[in-house]
Amino acid sequence: MAPSRVRKEVDAALHAFVDRQRPMLSTLGDDLVPMVTALDALLAGGKRLRPAFCYWGWRGSGGGDCPEIFAAAASLELLQASALIHDDVMDGSDTRRGQPSAHRRFEALHAASGWRGSAEAFGAGAAILLGDVCLTWSDEMFQGSGLPEDALRRGRPVFDVMRTEVMCGQYLDLVGQARGCGVDPRAMVEAALQVVRFKAAKYTIERPLQLGAALAGSGEMAALSAYGMPLGIAFQLRDDVLGVFGDPAETGKPAGDDLREGKRTVLIALTLERSAPAQAETVERLLGDPGLDADGVERLRAIIVETGALDACERMIDRYADEASGALTSAPLTAEARAALSDLTIAATARRV
Repeated sequence: MAPSRVRKEVDAALHAFVDRQRPMLSTLGDDLVPMVTALDALLAGGKRLRPAFCYWGWRGSGGGDCPEIFAAAASLELLQASALIHDDVMDGSDTRRGQPSAHRRFEALHAASGWRGSAEAFGAGAAILLGDVCLTWSDEMFQGSGLPEDALRRGRPVFDVMRTEVMCGQYLDLVGQARGCGVDPRAMVEAALQVVRFKAAKYTIERPLQLGAALAGSGEMAALSAYGMPLGIAFQLRDDVLGVFGDPAETGKPAGDDLREGKRTVLIALTLERSAPAQAETVERLLGDPGLDADGVERLRAIIVETGALDACERMIDRYADEASGALTSAPLTAEARAALSDLTIAATARRV
């Protein structure tokens, strides 16, 4: 099946589910309209990688091509929406997918309406609630996908652990940002990789793939992990590089936004590990400055390149992607699924700088 058709089916299932929620929300009054508008804006974008890996885990393990698997897979987009909304609140991000982030939308609504209290606090609170709604709906959509009860019982443990892991990964990310640069840079690299494993690799590729396989009745979790985990790491490392050097038209965020947000990524940890004292001082001073201008972004980019951190990160991406590709050749999947996953491997790690 072509990737475009998988995405089309996932989008159709996702929007049909949200549309079924609208009458219930409308009974609560017009004040709920901005919440749905913010969600519609967020769901309009995204690569739909998690549903795609779930679908091919299902198909590769003998599952049929049916509407019910698209509904189950699409539920992961609501989980992703919840994670993104909460992540943007914690990072203070202004944009997401080229549009105002949810908490900024609500903040603007408060200011424009002339309401009492803090617009910023209202925006954060409303966004947290919208993220909670998305988390609730992800469970409702998964459970109501129409798949047989025995299939849902098989998939439920993977679905549940995936949600726990991504939240724990987010907490580890918060800890890393709170600690800052005042630790051994070599320890920072491993700490950043641990965040990548739980916040991104497991959640984006390994668990969705295992979820699809479990729904289809497969028990080959270790073999799927051998492919999904390294690919998930490579995917997040690529995303980190794009967060610093990527084209805003591709990333949906202003150039250098990850630097303004002070994200303690593997790329930054590699930079500090290789920095001379003066370079490290500059990184520590500029990283996380919300007012970082274009010159500041360029100074940090230059240090990342000069220290060899960018090249080191690119080598890590290639190594993890090669490991995933090697594991895929022997994975217990159908030939069709292996071919589709091979294409997804390229798409997840492609350079778009």
